Formats: sequence, C-alpha cells, structure tokens
Amino acid sequence: MPSTTNLNRTLPTLLLVVLVAASTLFSGTSAKVFTKCELAKELGKNGISRTFYGHWICLANAESGLNTTKVTKLANMSASYGIFQINSKEWCREGRKGGKCNMKCEDFINDNITDDIECVKKIQMQYGFNGWNLWQKKCKGKELPNISKCNV
Repeated sequence: MPSTTNLNRTLPTLLLVVLVAASTLFSGTSAKVFTKCELAKELGKNGISRTFYGHWICLANAESGLNTTKVTKLANMSASYGIFQINSKEWCREGRKGGKCNMKCEDFINDNITDDIECVKKIQMQYGFNGWNLWQKKCKGKELPNISKCNV
C-alpha cells in the first residue's frame, strides 16, 4: 500500500496533468477536415449561392485539403491561414485584429469557418477567385467537385 506521503506528492502532479489535458480539449481551437458536402452546407448557411459551391470547394481543397488548421509560412515572411489559406500580408494580422478583413489570422484556424467565409467574400470582391494561385491552377476551367449527391 502506498504511503500517504507518496500519495500527497503524486496527487498534485496528477491533477496538473488532468487540468492540462482538459484545457487542451476545451480550448476552443479544434481541427476539422471538412467533406465537400459539409463544406457545401456551411457555404449555404453563410449566404453563398449554390452556383458557386463548386468553385469554393475546389478552392478549399486545392489550398488546404479542406483542413481548417492548415498554416503555410511563405518566403515573403507572411503566412496563409485556414481552410481557404487567407494571407497575413493583406487580409489579417498575426496576434491582433487587422488587415482588410480586420481579423486575427489565428481566428481562421478553427472549425468555425463563418469568419473565414466573410473574409473570402472580401477577397473575392477585390480579386475574384483569381486571388488564389492554386484556384487558377487547379480549378479555373477545370471540372469542379460534384456535390449533386450532397444533402444541401
């Protein structure tokens, strides 16, 4: 049977481990890799016309593999964030709100993509989908994802 002294030393360590694990689980930042149907549903909830779902889904797939937590550090010292790879040079700021979307870049790397979609709408108003090189290479003039079997 363990002594009371050893138990008194072990209990605070165990409690700390439990607290760290719980804070990690409930920190608010959670990873999600969307399916094309899940993304189509989110696009609809955020006012995107079904006509453009294929372009949005192709963009997200080309840029991040539909992964909400993707961060890409670039040679120009900027980084691109989230499912749509929104760039810190023009559209958001690292560690504080800013850029043309007035957002913290880190806010684009969670599973709530409503703010991502709002920022992408602004990017599109300025550049269209041509604001993303990978959309131009992988989606423009190409067959877009089929969402006909999605329940949206």
